[in-house]
Amino acid sequence: MFNRITPAVKNLIIINVLMLLATMGLSNYIKLDEYLALYYYQSPYFHYYQYITYMFMHGGFLHILLNMWGLYMFGSILEQVWGSKRFLIFYFVTGIGAALFYTLINHFEFASMIKAQHAFINTPTPGLLQLFVKDYLQSPSGELLAFINQWTQAPGNSQMILQSKEIVNSIVSIRINVPCVGASGAIYGILLGFAMLFPNTKLMMLFLPIPIKAKYFVIIFGAIELYSSFSQAGDNIAHVAHLGGMIFGFIMIKLWSKDSNRFY
Repeated sequence: MFNRITPAVKNLIIINVLMLLATMGLSNYIKLDEYLALYYYQSPYFHYYQYITYMFMHGGFLHILLNMWGLYMFGSILEQVWGSKRFLIFYFVTGIGAALFYTLINHFEFASMIKAQHAFINTPTPGLLQLFVKDYLQSPSGELLAFINQWTQAPGNSQMILQSKEIVNSIVSIRINVPCVGASGAIYGILLGFAMLFPNTKLMMLFLPIPIKAKYFVIIFGAIELYSSFSQAGDNIAHVAHLGGMIFGFIMIKLWSKDSNRFY
């Protein structure tokens, strides 16, 4: 089953590879990720079309290799079962759904951050800055920590108060302007779809060289992503987008199981 690549999967792989080459080749002239990656809706870089284009942007060769391998391995099988039209619908719904879920989760986190930002701007103190940095900056620099300690010794210093506000605003800007790229959300949806259609097919993970049924394989990966979304926030991997792809994949297949002609 794994030896034949299907038309839609082949074209998706070609487009993704061409986009990576264009991003790298044109980097000295235009930053494509500033236009095509997915940004938070309050970012100045945000555009609505990014909910589609982000799926064709990747962060490097390893990133695209893993995603395109998953697309080839599992997507080709689903396309053989469903046909190209239904497979593409599934691919884009799970990819866009992953982006929407990612935006929703970010909305709750960023709303809390912006509220804390406003509270600090109104009443700037060393303690509030230390708390803000702890909550919203993954790895504060030694220079920043030294500034907080220095400000603690002179909390009324007007220059330090002004600088502290600039620091908080900078942290908010950095967090909001972090882009999301990659087809991973759609790939996780495809993996979920494969497991639902072929639950007892045995797969083998590279780091665990023993056969595992697809249904358990997906449960393990889902659990890893759920854990990572809480424990590894800020590691530049959109774990919640992966979960979103799986959630929308599950919904799609359940809808299709009720009406085989739905979405045509």
